Amino acid sequence: MEARRLTGRRTVLKAVAATPLLLAGCATRESTTPPGVLNIGQISDSVAFLPLFIAERRGYFAAEGITLGDRPRLGTGAKVAAALKSGSVDLGAGVITDAFNLAKIDDGTRIVTSLVTEYYVDIVVGVSWPEPDSLPGKIAALVGKKIGITGPGSGTEALVDYLFGSIGHHAATDATLVNLGSAATSAIGALKAGRVDALAFFQPIAQQAAAAGAGRTFISPARGDVPALRGALHGVVFSTQKLLNRKQQELAGFQRAMRRALADVHGDDARTLLGQYLKGTDPRALDAVVPILRREVPTDPAVQRASYDTARAFHLDSGLVRKAPTYEQILVPTGD
Repeated sequence: MEARRLTGRRTVLKAVAATPLLLAGCATRESTTPPGVLNIGQISDSVAFLPLFIAERRGYFAAEGITLGDRPRLGTGAKVAAALKSGSVDLGAGVITDAFNLAKIDDGTRIVTSLVTEYYVDIVVGVSWPEPDSLPGKIAALVGKKIGITGPGSGTEALVDYLFGSIGHHAATDATLVNLGSAATSAIGALKAGRVDALAFFQPIAQQAAAAGAGRTFISPARGDVPALRGALHGVVFSTQKLLNRKQQELAGFQRAMRRALADVHGDDARTLLGQYLKGTDPRALDAVVPILRREVPTDPAVQRASYDTARAFHLDSGLVRKAPTYEQILVPTGD
């Protein structure tokens, strides 16, 4: 088993190193994992991927006859897409922006699981920042500032781009975007030390910053601050049809396992499970995140049309993508 994990890890790293070439349009390879095995690449340990942890921890994958190979944290959606293109991972856990970006070069891109149905990136600022009384006022306060994001092409950058565009500015020229990677400690440390003025980061960074006395939530789409994003599908598991053609039984088992894990997010053990997932996180941050998760995590992995269409419209209207597949085009075919 260890030898297979090491081999799989080397394969994933090769895929990541080749990201520019892969995303330039080379053909998607078939899965390189044996039957019954799923390699799942994910961006980070953000709260969106808690259900994956639960399904593994509670043996839901094993109960479906699925062996998990590697589940690397790849840092950005572009690297997850590269691993999918190489066939070194079978499923990618990221945000819908990543799926749309992959669909630009692979019309076989498929979203297989809904994980979060709110845009779960927050703008976080220092505790001493003023509090304008309108969304445009808050966005204007960010102009000219250094804003930490996970990386280029990410859902964190996408939110900043959209917010700036909504008041006639361009984030690329009217702010300094600082790539911090996906580690919570690095992001909060940068804010606390003044290396950045604000963060655009996935939950639970805002809650962790607040617990540490380093910052507070400034703009939160998940709490309804950005009307165009209310109810938008955001956290997803995605893949390509070519990969899924060899993994149909595994995908069916994966969905059954995820249904059980999503239900657990709404159950009595959610706080305990979250603490096991985010080890070392301040208990106050965990307490703050649990009710948010219950509002934004669905109870079923099926992608709902309304949630998908909201996210698609946002990406098109904001100019984040020029084209995006329709609901029917991006779902896994169920016929035949």
